[in-house]
Parts: sequence; C-alpha cells; structure tokens
Amino acid sequence: METILLSLQSLGDMSIILAAIIGVAWGIMGGAMPGISPSITMALLLPFTYTMEPSAAIVLLASTYVGAEYGGSVPAILIRTPGTNAAAATVIDGYEMNKQGKAGEALGISLYSGVLGSLFGLIMLVLLSKPLAEVALAFTPPAYFALGVLGLSVIATLSGDSIFKGMAAATLGLMVATIGTDPVTGGNRFTFGSSDLLSGIEPVMVMVGLFAMSELLVQAADRSKGERVTSRPRISFPNLAMAKRLFVPQTIGASIGTFEGCMPGAGGTIASFMAYNEARRWSPNRDQFGRGAPEGIAAPEAANNAVAETALVPLLSFGIPGSNSTAILLGGFLIHGIVPGPMLFERSGDVVYGLYGGLLVAAVSLLFIGMAMLPICIWMVNRPRPWLSAFIFALIMSGIYSIHNSLFDLSIMMAAGVIGFLMRMLKFPFLPAVLGLVLGYLVESNFRRSLVLSGDDYTIFLTDKVSLGLLILAAVFIFGSLGKRLVDLLRRPVPAPHTGDSA
Repeated sequence: METILLSLQSLGDMSIILAAIIGVAWGIMGGAMPGISPSITMALLLPFTYTMEPSAAIVLLASTYVGAEYGGSVPAILIRTPGTNAAAATVIDGYEMNKQGKAGEALGISLYSGVLGSLFGLIMLVLLSKPLAEVALAFTPPAYFALGVLGLSVIATLSGDSIFKGMAAATLGLMVATIGTDPVTGGNRFTFGSSDLLSGIEPVMVMVGLFAMSELLVQAADRSKGERVTSRPRISFPNLAMAKRLFVPQTIGASIGTFEGCMPGAGGTIASFMAYNEARRWSPNRDQFGRGAPEGIAAPEAANNAVAETALVPLLSFGIPGSNSTAILLGGFLIHGIVPGPMLFERSGDVVYGLYGGLLVAAVSLLFIGMAMLPICIWMVNRPRPWLSAFIFALIMSGIYSIHNSLFDLSIMMAAGVIGFLMRMLKFPFLPAVLGLVLGYLVESNFRRSLVLSGDDYTIFLTDKVSLGLLILAAVFIFGSLGKRLVDLLRRPVPAPHTGDSA
C-alpha cells in the first residue's frame, strides 16, 4: 500500500505527466511505422533525455515502450503489416475483420484490450515485483531452451489445414535464424562472405516482407478491380455483450503476458502467440479464429501490452534487461547515474515510484491518444488502392532503410516479399515461419549452452525442474493439437458417392 501511495504522490510532478503523454504518442507513431521497432523508437528519444530530470526521462522512455507495443497493432489490422514482432499474432484476425469492413471495431477491440493489459501488467509490476523477479532468476539455459520449445509447440495450431505445410514453414524460419555468427563458437554461418549477414537477419525485415510486401505483390497481380472494403471512419468500442465475450481471452492474454514479461528474453512475441493459441483452445467460437474472431485480437493485444509493463520486473530488481527495449531503458538509467538492481529501491526510490505513477498515466492516456489518432489511420486506408499501395510501399521502404541506413536490408525485405508471395500462391501459412525465425536463436543458443555446461549430457533438460515442466507442457500442447486434428478428421462426414442419371 505504501508503494501505491508514493506512486500516486509522484503525479504531483507535472513533468512526469507530460513525459508519459508525449512518450505514449511518440510510441504509437513509432510502433505504427513498419520497420520501426519499439527499441528504435525509444533510441530516437534517448539523446533528448540527457538534460531532463531522471524521473521524467525514465517515464518518457518507458511510456514510449508502452505506446509502441500497442501501436504495432495499427498497421497489423489496417495493412496486414505487424508494426512490431509482438503484433504478428494480431494480423491473423485483425486484418480479416478489416476486409469485412470492421476496421473500426477491430481497432477498438485492440485499443480496449491493450489498455486493460497495460493496467493489469502495471498492477503486477507494483505488487509482485520481487516475487516474480525471483522466479525469473530460476531460469537457466535448459529452462530457456524449454521455453522456446513451448513457444514452438503452438505451430500445430497455427498450421491451418495442413500441418506438413506448417512444419515446412517453421523449418524455413528456423533455417533463416541460423544465419550469422555461431552463438557458441563465434564462427560465421551461411554468410557467403557478406559482412552484412554477420549479425544475422532481423525478424522485422522478414516479417514486413512476408506480410506487407507480399500483400502488395498479390494486389499488383490482381487485375480485377474488385469491391473495395470501406471501413468506418471512427473507433467502435465493444458493447457490454462483446466485453463479456472478450473477458476470458483478455484474462488469458494478460496472465500469459505477465508471466512471459518477467522472463528475461521471452518477450511479447512468445506471449502474444501463446495467448492466441490458448484463447483459441478455450473459446467456444474456435472455428471463427482465422476468419475475423474478436477474441483473436483481444488475447494477443492484452498479452503484449502486459509484457510492456512486467518486462521491467527483472530490470528494476536485478538490472537484467530482457529485451532490446529494456536495454535502451537501462541506458536511460545509466545516463543519469542510476544503477538498477537490488539497491535501486533504497538509493533511488523516488525514481521508481515516479516510474510507477508515469506508467499509470501512460496506460490511461493510451486510450484517449489512441482514440484521437486511429481515425486518421482508418481514413488513410479508405483512399483509392493505388494511392494506398504507393503510400504503404514508401512507408515500408523508408521504415526498413531507417533501421541501419542500408540498401542490403531492403534487398532482404524484398526477397522475403517474393518468398511470401510464393507461399501465398502455394497456401503455406506465414505464422509458423515467423515463430521459427523469432524463437530459433533462443532455442539453439540455450540448447548448445546447456550441453556445454553438462558436458554433452542430454539429461540436463530433464534434471532441471523448470525445463522438465515446460517440456511436459509443450508435449501436452503438441499432442493435444494433433489429437484434436485427428478427432476432427474422423468426424468429418464422408461425401456420398455420386450417382448420375444414366443417359
């Protein structure tokens, strides 16, 4: 209770409130730009924090993180382009609702769920910071490997009609994840002598190519004018009946997001995919998933917005940045001579309480700033398709180029777009490929580190209690999904033989 009161008292400082509002607005804009990740959005603000008060500077960066995690859902719904890695799961049903003329409703659900996820994550951050951080310390390399396997276990659910195509797509993603420097020996792998590939291929380039560039290629190949989908030019929030329907997936998403956020290295991508998978598993409307199910937006959005708050647990308590974004935030602390860790609450308690208060303002202002900015995005989508395609293409190219100011990045994105176009033609799912790409390094690096620690003894994955529990959970997910597919196949009615009239 004392922590809550001190956090509320910090709101008497107007600079903290302004920093939170500006950070959220900037974060939404950055997250909505394809190729501009939350960490890049935060890094662009970092030089401006040198002359700010420590509390306001930290709140500005943290609020930008919150806004960017939500902002990634805007292009995911409107132009089938996840603005952030974590928004990839929102693409599945969000874009389908947009195609049905329900962009305003889809954006309203994402905003509503994002605010609830942020508030839930903030409560967990304030009340359970130290206990959850102790759980995070229990994660060893075998446990991180098992966590990655658990994330990959949802591939069976995301594979569509053909699990073999889903596995092939996931294998492609895992193969791309091996490009670059070996995580154990430091040797070069599949770089073909190119220095641009030494650091590997960033997931955002592949994701933008697969989702956005392939969509432009499909539209360019479609010579039929077709009937345009006109979205409502205003946000439509869920009514009471819809809010009740979304309560369970939002709870699932926020809970998973809280757990994943406290695990350094897990991040919002795993949380959003797992939330989508579990919301589908427990939903009575599971057949609507992939066709524009509101639950398919609510669960991942609640998850990745909860992650944005709870990812600060290991950073504040132990000084461990679990992602690029929290690493930028760590830089903001160090700029002002503040070292996160066990002594942070004693030495710089005012900064921590100011951060809590600023995050509360950020979560609340997310609702109002989103309402102000999203109608503009919907209006842009309703412009003539050639205009929109040209704008999206320019946005994609400028966004990807701005990451490293490299033409090589553009070639990677374009190559991913061509591959995505072929996958669309052959009806291969995208999501397993993205999941394999994002989790590939986590799985491989921790698998090999575990073997180094154990002297090539594979039983280390079974003797580690956390690893064993996660592997058992992954097996339950895999065999459960396969069993459900088998039952659905056996229950599928056999078509009656055709008996034509004799001539």
